[in-house]
Amino acid sequence: MAYRGEFLIWILSTNMPLVMLLLWSAVAEEAPVGRFGVREFSAYFLATLVVRLLTGAWVVWQLNYEIRHGALAMRLLRPLHPFVSYAAEHLAALPIRVLLALPIAGAALLWLGRDQLASDPLHWVVFPLSLAGAWALTFGVMLVIGTLGFFWESSLSLFDLWLGLFFVFSGYTIPLELFPASLLALSKWLPFRYVLSFPVETLLGLLGRRELLLALASQWTYVAIVYAAALLLWRAGLRRFAAYGG
Repeated sequence: MAYRGEFLIWILSTNMPLVMLLLWSAVAEEAPVGRFGVREFSAYFLATLVVRLLTGAWVVWQLNYEIRHGALAMRLLRPLHPFVSYAAEHLAALPIRVLLALPIAGAALLWLGRDQLASDPLHWVVFPLSLAGAWALTFGVMLVIGTLGFFWESSLSLFDLWLGLFFVFSGYTIPLELFPASLLALSKWLPFRYVLSFPVETLLGLLGRRELLLALASQWTYVAIVYAAALLLWRAGLRRFAAYGG
């Protein structure tokens, strides 16, 4: 029952951009919200759905499970760092995700027109980098929280907190530029923007060139920090795991 409940929550949360598309489109029919009319909201939330499909990961649950049940020991016997093997398993699922995302992207392009996408070539150069950074940051944060399972039985509750903040500050339910100025400034310092909103803003050309490059630098700085933290926690946790095994 718990598994079915979690699966239902996953389905609902994955499709949340479609729900928000309907809600915000209904609001924009009365009058535009900022620079977002019905077509702009549609482009934003369809792009959000595509980015979410391409950058999702589940390693936090996988790692936590293997630590608690000892299955990690088998992975440690392989001549490959477990982080690399986890990443390979997740990237292997990418072709299926692309097959799911392509019809959505194609339908959105036919429905909304090419003018909703970025026109600056620099945005198209940065977009794949921002998409890779979003995946790497999502995966890295999950590694950090999953690795905490070495020390803390309820580490997944920390990921629930991460998800709660993600829903607010990632642009998942509202374009960040519609936030009040103080919240918008805060969102640019937090990592949540760089796992979703930044690739969407890049794809739609919502950022100027300077802001685009600054955001890219911020995103990959977060990636470096998160992976350094994950490796430190992994080394410390592995000694603890070996103590239990011995």
